[in-house]
Amino acid sequence: MLQAHGRSRLADIAEQVALSAPAVMERVKKLEATGVIKGYTALLDGKTVGKDITAFIGVSTGNQRDIDNFAAQMVHYSDVLECHHVTGDESFILKVKARNTGALEKLLGDIRSVQGVTRTITKVVLSTAKESQMLELEDSLAEDQGKRK
Repeated sequence: MLQAHGRSRLADIAEQVALSAPAVMERVKKLEATGVIKGYTALLDGKTVGKDITAFIGVSTGNQRDIDNFAAQMVHYSDVLECHHVTGDESFILKVKARNTGALEKLLGDIRSVQGVTRTITKVVLSTAKESQMLELEDSLAEDQGKRK
């Protein structure tokens, strides 16, 4: 429920799950303390705030020792929303949102200049049918997480 509506009142959640508000609060605090809940955030519409371009960038690095350096560098770029070390032809997949094609081009130049980068492949998103951060939990798993913590 918190994934779908992070601003829900604990009393409303308690009513939905047939528990007391203090019991729900205790479970939520345990989920936060154990890192199951990593934080709360507002989801912004990229186009509305001027980030019109979404792209996925595959990045290849020359050798293994460049991997940690590259990942550390990507933390400094606000347009890089996600940086994943992956298997396959590329070493990394980045999800980026940029103001326009000029900003994307500058970011690509910055990425290509990171030591060890040998190649990039960029795919610009034309439209998005689904974009979500919600994880589906089996009922038993969700209950176990609440009890175990």
